[in-house]
Order: sequence, then C-alpha cells, then structure tokens
Amino acid sequence: MKMIPVVRRMVLASLALSLLSSCAAFDKLKNIGQPPALSAVDNPTARPGYKPVQMPMPAAQPASYNPNSLWRNGSRAFFKDQRAHQVGDILTVKVNITDKANIANETQRSRTSNEDSGIDNFFGKTKVPIINSAVPTRIFTADSTTTSDGKGSVTRQEALSTNVAGVVTQVLPNGNLVIEGRQEIRVNFEIRELIVAGVVRPEDIESDNTIDSSKIAQARIAYGGRGQISDIQQPRYGQQVMDVILPF
Repeated sequence: MKMIPVVRRMVLASLALSLLSSCAAFDKLKNIGQPPALSAVDNPTARPGYKPVQMPMPAAQPASYNPNSLWRNGSRAFFKDQRAHQVGDILTVKVNITDKANIANETQRSRTSNEDSGIDNFFGKTKVPIINSAVPTRIFTADSTTTSDGKGSVTRQEALSTNVAGVVTQVLPNGNLVIEGRQEIRVNFEIRELIVAGVVRPEDIESDNTIDSSKIAQARIAYGGRGQISDIQQPRYGQQVMDVILPF
C-alpha cells in the first residue's frame, strides 16, 4: 500500500518533467535559425533573489580632519583618487586562474591464515575403542586468504586568463566594496558568459583601477556558455532523469 504514493509521485514528476522539456523544446523550435539572445543589461541589485552581503564589521571610526591642512587622514593620494570607491563605480578585474593538482593514492593489504587441528592417538592407542577404527590425524582444517589492492589518482589542470569590468554594487561599513561583473560574447550561435563577484579592499585596487582575482574575498567566478554547441554536449532530458532514478 505504501508503494502507491511513491509511484504516484514518480508519475507526477515524470509529467512535470515532460511539460518542462516540451516548453524548452518549444522555445528551441521557435528560435530555430536565430542566434541565442543576449541577456539584458540590468541592475544586479534588482534581480530576484538578490541579497546584500552582510559580514562582521568593526565599530565605525569618526573621520578626523586636520585644521589648515590639505591632507586628510585616511586618504590614499594627495589629489582625488580615480579608483572605484562608491556604488556605481567601475573597475577591471584581471581573472588569472592557474590550478594544477596531481594526487595518487595506493593501498595494499594481504592476509593469509591457516587453522589445523588433529589427534595423533586416543589415550595412547592408535585406534578408537569400540568402533576399532584408526584415529584421524586431522579433525579440522581451515585456510583463509584475503587480498585487497586499491588505487586512486586525480589529475587536474585548469587555466583561465581574461579581464572583465565589474560594478560596485555595495559599500560595506568598513569600506570594503562588493563588486559584480558580467560579460557575454556571442560568436555565431554560441554565447560565452563570464561572471565575477566578491568583496575587495579599496587598498588592493591598483593605480590603473584594476584588481587581480586572487585578491577578491568570497570570490564567485563562473565561465561557461549556452548555444548549439553547449546543447549538444549535454545529455538529453530523458537520460538525465534516468540517471537520477535508476539505482544502478
């Protein structure tokens, strides 16, 4: 009886997936012969699900000014600083990612055991009384052999080098900047997307208003694409469903 709700859920899920796949297929049929559309340029803070970044902040320090002085405490330059420092400012993020990892593990285990027990004589006699049969030299014999050999290796090498302009979307109470940058490039029928987001210190921004991706805290970097080639590289909806449902 308990299997009926499970089967019902599976049927409903299959119907929902069929509807979703049909909608996606309809969209693809509608756009046959057309390149994939670029995303509209919008305000990142106005997107559904956007949440301002909240991090532990120190107590605010009041600004101090020196009378009759052109220099203000905390300034990074004598003249006006052209680097990004407020919401809406633009800075360039230099994305340089070079990761390489080689991991190899091997474990071997082997064990051999022998159990042997027997009787040479029965109270000094070589035959068992009454039945008048020879005393068995071996009553119990057991052999056991266990061998285990496990190997594992991981080889990964990734490299990404590009630049993307980001916008300051928030200034935290301690002066750190929340940035987000999005870049889309369409070549024929394929769109390449690059997304960069995170928190940076104004002190890490270089004089040419650029910052290296290694200096971005809580960095979120995504590089991918969508289009005809990406669709071919993905398995079909039915295959993805079967990969989730089938236990083998």
